This record gives sequence, structure tokens and C-alpha cells, in this order.
Amino acid sequence: MTDMTADTADESHSIDTICVQGGWQPKNGEPRTPPIVQSTTFKYTSSEQMSRLFDLSESGYFYTRLSNPTNDVVAKKICELEGGTAAILTSSGQAANFFALFNICSAGDHIVASNAIYGGTYNLINVTMRRMGIDCTFVHPDCTPEELDAAFRPNTKAVFGESIANPSLMVLDFDKFAAAAHQHGVPLIVDNTFPTPVNCRPFKYGVDIVTHSTTKYMDGHGSCVGGAIVDSGNFDWMAHADKFPGLTTPDDSYHGVTYAKEFGNGGAFITKCVAQLMRDFGSIPSPFNSWVLGQNLEDLGLRMQRHCENGYKVAKFLESDPRISWVNHPGLETDTYYELAKKYMPNGTCGVIAFGVPGGREKVSALLDHLKLVSIATHVADSRSCILYPAGTTHRQLTDEQLKEAGVGIDLVRLSCGLENADDIIADLKQAMDAVL
Repeated sequence: MTDMTADTADESHSIDTICVQGGWQPKNGEPRTPPIVQSTTFKYTSSEQMSRLFDLSESGYFYTRLSNPTNDVVAKKICELEGGTAAILTSSGQAANFFALFNICSAGDHIVASNAIYGGTYNLINVTMRRMGIDCTFVHPDCTPEELDAAFRPNTKAVFGESIANPSLMVLDFDKFAAAAHQHGVPLIVDNTFPTPVNCRPFKYGVDIVTHSTTKYMDGHGSCVGGAIVDSGNFDWMAHADKFPGLTTPDDSYHGVTYAKEFGNGGAFITKCVAQLMRDFGSIPSPFNSWVLGQNLEDLGLRMQRHCENGYKVAKFLESDPRISWVNHPGLETDTYYELAKKYMPNGTCGVIAFGVPGGREKVSALLDHLKLVSIATHVADSRSCILYPAGTTHRQLTDEQLKEAGVGIDLVRLSCGLENADDIIADLKQAMDAVL
């Protein structure tokens, strides 16, 4: 396999420059645009060299299920954007979250997680991973430090949350959650999909590992499902060797390598993720999809500015209309999480808004059905504005009590403001509201 570590971003370069030039620095005569290496296999003339590749003692490619040059270029760009030391792409954001947790958790272990997370991730942790013998205690993002501390057990291996929760738009207090995680000797893993590294770089605030659904703003055009995991390189695995034997003791399934010793804090987590999980589960993205993602990342900085501007303008409109019960958008000065968002995301948050429609499910459905420009879609964070009723779709599997705990009421509507003119989005909302409310 290739070296999973990546150079950290040049601090003299802005995030916009990294979006354009990160991950790929062609040598003399090489293509300016990263090539698509659409190949499953790689030829070698020496079986001894191939053996060294399998032993992880030499860097190179031998099978795309484990690593691919195109995938690695894009992973390095995302790694630079986050300011991490190593990264890997996955076939979806769901795969990224599962890999990030399962890489350090096994049967008999325990996770502490925010209950304000995407419904699919909640189900992954609360149902599927429980079936695998991994338990979880969910806490509210606004819990007190004492309540958070009480959620930990001796077998806790990770803390998980979302920087901006989908769909409630609660903002996670990194400092509080990182302090609790590190006090108990475990890493804090944060899904940073909504703000993207353009607006939020969690590693600056004690977060250890970041995940993304690259399907959302990073791709931004509804073209490719994908995910990413980035390691900060800051968590000292050997200092907590008894908690993480998979990283700190020999891996008998991979030639007895001890990842933390061989690859250090900067590369151990991602190398193990590739050598074990990608090897066994095969959730690798297509090189072509990765190439498309890489192209779309180049204008991520510009797009996020417009998404945030539109989100703020539309949120202000909804807030001013008495027919709307409430509006959540962390960029609004009146929002509960405004000050926390300014602390961790001083340049903006995202273009997603949550708002309440009175009258129950029938009124919500009627409102959505009357929209013309804004599409009803099981998607979010896209160039085209889209809208969804989470309690009836993405969070449908949750009980009423779980919906309440996650901040997803039966009146909640999630609106993702795209790159259209904000006035056109507002006009479409207004005509639908006039017809229904």
C-alpha cells in the first residue's frame, strides 16, 4: 500500500488555495489535472517487491480495494483542508462513520455519542453496532460536563458527534466534548459534513478524527456518493495502549504489524483502517467518482460563501413570517447556537435551515408539495435547493421520544439552500406558504 500519511497544509496558504491546489503537485511534464487511474490492479516485475508491499515495508499500489492513486490524491487534498496527517476515502459517509468507530471498537466496547445526529448514523450506532456487541450511551449536545462525564464507562473507546447536527442544526461544543473524551483517554470523532473545513476545522479545538459525507457540500452537485476519514495525528495511542490493542499490539491478521509503533500517531489509525477494514469490507470509492469529487472540491470555498449567504437570507425571511413557528440556523443572531458557531465557525456555518410548520404532518406535506423551484429530495448540501421532512423520512425509524431527544420534532422541515438566487428561493417558499398556511 501507499504511505497513508500526508503533508499538513501550508499555513501560508488560505483554505481557498488548498481547495484548488491541494493534494496534487505535478512534476515536470506530468498532467496538471490529476489523472483517473481506472484500474483494479498494478503490475510488478518482482514478486519480492510485491511481498514488501503486502508487508507494508514499502510504499506502492497493488490492488484498488486497498488504495488507488486517484483516491489518494483526493484524500490528501481533504487531509490538507482539515489540517490532518492522514486520510482515506470511503464509498459513502455512512461507511466513513462506521469505519472510524469500528477501527477502535469491538464486541464488548462502548461509545458515547451525541443524540443530535443524522438518523442513519443514529441507527448505525443504536441498532447495527449494538448487534455487533458495541454498546452506546447517547447524550444531548447541551448536557452539562457532569452529565457527559457520567456517560462514560471503563470500556468506552470513543466519543462521537456532528459539528452541526443534521437536521436540528445544533452546534457541538468541541471544547466540552474533547475535554471529557481526553479525560477518559479516548478520541473525539466528529462528522464535519455541514460546515466543511472551509468554515470549521475541528482539529484546532481538540477533535482527534474527522469524518465527512463527501456526497454533500464537498461534491456539491449530487453526482457522487462518498465519504472521508481524516486523522489529526494528535491522539497518543501508545499512552492508552490497554484501551486500543488493535493499534498497540501486533496484528496477527496482517503480518504482526503494530500500527502505532510502525506508523506513529500520524499514520497508525488510517493505515489500520486500510489494512483491516478496507481489506475486509471493501467500501472503496470508484476512482472516477473520486476524480469528480476532486474537481468539485476546487470551488468549494466559493460555493460555501454563496450557500451561507443564501441560508442566512432565507432564514431571516422565515424568521420574519408569523406563519412559521420557529427557525434554527446557527448563522442567525437570534439562534441558540449563534455564539458557539461564531467561536468555532467564524467565517460562516452552512446553507441548511430547520424550521417549524404548524398544523402537523398534513400541513408539512402540503407545503412541500406546493414548492416548484425547491425539490423534495433525500439529499442536502447541494447546488440545487432541496427540502425534506425528516420525521417522515431520514428519521422515520426513531420513536417519538428519540425524535424529541434528537431535536427532530414532527413539525421540523429541513431546507437546504442551493446556489440559486436567494430571492427566487424565497419567492418559491412564499407562494407555497400562501397556498397552504
